[in-house]
Amino acid sequence: MTTFKALLTISTLALTAACGVTESQNKQTTETPTAVASQNSETIALHKLFDEQWQFDLKENPFAASYEGVEGADHLLPSVTPADHERRLTQDQTFYRQLKLIDRSKLSGVDQVNYDAFNFYIHHRIKRAEFKDWRIPLLSDSGFYDSMLHYSRIASLKTVEDAENYIERLKAVPTYFAQHIQNMQLGMQDGFVMPREIIGGVEKILNGMAWDTAEQSPFYAPFNAMADTISEAEQHRLKASAALAITNSVMPSYTGFTAFFSGPYKEASAASIAASDLPNGDAYYDARVKYFTTLDVTADEIHNLGLAEVTRIRKSMDQIIKEVDFKGSFADFLNFLRTDPQFYAKTPEELLKEASYIAKETDGKLPAFFGKLPRQPYSVQPVPDDIAPNYTGGRYVPAPLDAPKGGEYWVNTYALDKRPLYVLPALSLHEGVPGHHLQYALTAELEGMPKFRQAMQSHAYQEGWGLYTEALGVEMGAYKTPYEHFGRLTYEMWRACRLVVDTGMHTKGWSRKQAQDYLKNNSAMSLQEVMTEVDRYIAWPGQALAYKMGELKIWELRHKAKEALGAKFDVRDFHDALHANGSLPLQLLEQQINAYIKKAQQS
Repeated sequence: MTTFKALLTISTLALTAACGVTESQNKQTTETPTAVASQNSETIALHKLFDEQWQFDLKENPFAASYEGVEGADHLLPSVTPADHERRLTQDQTFYRQLKLIDRSKLSGVDQVNYDAFNFYIHHRIKRAEFKDWRIPLLSDSGFYDSMLHYSRIASLKTVEDAENYIERLKAVPTYFAQHIQNMQLGMQDGFVMPREIIGGVEKILNGMAWDTAEQSPFYAPFNAMADTISEAEQHRLKASAALAITNSVMPSYTGFTAFFSGPYKEASAASIAASDLPNGDAYYDARVKYFTTLDVTADEIHNLGLAEVTRIRKSMDQIIKEVDFKGSFADFLNFLRTDPQFYAKTPEELLKEASYIAKETDGKLPAFFGKLPRQPYSVQPVPDDIAPNYTGGRYVPAPLDAPKGGEYWVNTYALDKRPLYVLPALSLHEGVPGHHLQYALTAELEGMPKFRQAMQSHAYQEGWGLYTEALGVEMGAYKTPYEHFGRLTYEMWRACRLVVDTGMHTKGWSRKQAQDYLKNNSAMSLQEVMTEVDRYIAWPGQALAYKMGELKIWELRHKAKEALGAKFDVRDFHDALHANGSLPLQLLEQQINAYIKKAQQS
C-alpha cells in the first residue's frame, strides 16, 4: 500500500489544472445523470462543436480520413508548412473558446465527461503547438518518413480508383518530405533540433530505407494483392504506374532526406540531450510532463517517486535470486540472464512462435477477468526489417475495424541474442491481451462516443493499463518459472527507472551513459534494449513517464474499489468500468471509477 500512498502524495488535485475541472465539477460528473433533456441547447452546441472539430481534423489529415473511410482524401498527404500549423493552432483556439461558452452544468453526466475530455484534448494541443514541436518531426525509432510505410501495410486496393488514389499519394511524397525538411531547417535556425548523440541510431533506420527497385520496396506490396475483380490488363497498367511513381518520387525522397539528415542536420544537431536546454526548454519539458502523465506534477516529484519504486521493486528481485539459489551478486545474476543461451531463441520463427503461444494461452483466460471482450482479432508479427535495428522489443499496431486484417503485436526478431525469452510473457501481455489490443479494440467498438474520443490518446491511461496487465499476469498464471517472474519485475523496474532517467536527463544534467548505466544496473534488460530505450527517452521527452504513473493510479483505483465494495467487488466489473469510456486522462478515469463504485454499492 505504500506505493499507492506515495502516488497520492504527489498532488491532491491531480489533473485539475491540466483539465480545467473544479472540485464541484467532479461531484457533478460522478452523480447520477440529471433529467436534463438530451437535446437541450447546450448539448446540441457541444456535439456540433465535436463534429466541427472532427471534420476539421479529417480535412487536415488525409491519413486519418483514409483510416476512417472518408471519400476524397485517399490521393492526398497532409500539408505541414508553418502556415498550416499556425492555421490549425488558430482553429484549436477557436474551438477552445467555443467550448467555454457552453454551460457544463446543463449537460448530462455522459456529456460532462465528453466536455472534460475535449477540454483536455484541445488545451494540450494548443499548449504543444505553442512550442512548435513540429520542427522535430521524428523520434529515435520512427517519424514522418514512415507514415507512408505504415499506410502501405494496410492499404487495400479493391478497385482501380483505390489503386490510382494510392499512386497519386505516392507522387505526393516529395512535397510532403520537402515540407518536413523545411520545418527541420527552421528548427536548425532556432536551435530546436535533435540531440547529436542519438543521430546515429536514426541514420541506421534511414540507411535501411534504400531499395534497389520499386518492386522490392514495401510501397509496391499492395499492388501484389489487388482484388481479382480488377482485370489483368488494368493490373498490369497500375503496377507499371506504381513502379514509376515509386522510382521517380518515393525513392528519391528517402535518399534526399537521408542525405539531409546525415549532412547539414547532423552538423546542426544539439550538443545537449536535455529538453530543458532547448529554447524555452524548462517550460517545454514541464508541459510535456503534464500532457503525458495527465497529472499536475513536477519533474522533481516524479524523480523522487521513481527512486522509491526502484528500491521497492529491487527487494522483490532479490527474493527471486534467493529463490533460485544463485550464488553471486545482483550484477552477476543480470549478467547470467543476459548471456546464458537457454534464455534466447535461436531463430526468428522460434521467438515468434513462443510469443504466439503465450498470446493464445492468455486469450483463453480472459473471460475470468473481463466481462466484455473485443470482437476484433490480432496477430503476432515481426517488426519490419527496415526499422528493426533501432526499434523497441515489441509494439502494438492497431487497425481500423473494417481493415482486411486485425491488430498486430509486433515482436522484434533483430539481434536475437538481445531478445530474452524470460521477458516475453510480460511483453506479450502488455502489447497483446489483456494489454493494448484489448484496450484499443474495445475503444474502437464503443458506440455513441464522439469521434474525437476514439482518436484521443491518454498516454497515462493507455500505457498505465499496459503495465498494469503485466502484473495482472501473475493472477492469470502467465509466469511459469522464477525467471519469467524476474522478467516481469525487470519490466516493472524498467518503467520505474524511466521516472528517474527521463527526468534525470532532461532536468538534472544526467548524461546518456549515466542513464544507460542506471537501466543496465537495475534491470535484466538486454544491453541492446537499454541503448534503444534511452535514445527513445531522449528523443521523446516525458512520454516514458506515462507508464508507471498510469499504472500506479490504476492499482490505486482497484484497491479503492475493492475496499469500498468488499464482497461485491468483481474484478471483471472493475476492468469493464476502466474501459467503458475509452482513453481518458487519469482524473476523469478516477471519476468514472467513483461512479462505478457508487452504483455497485447501491445494487
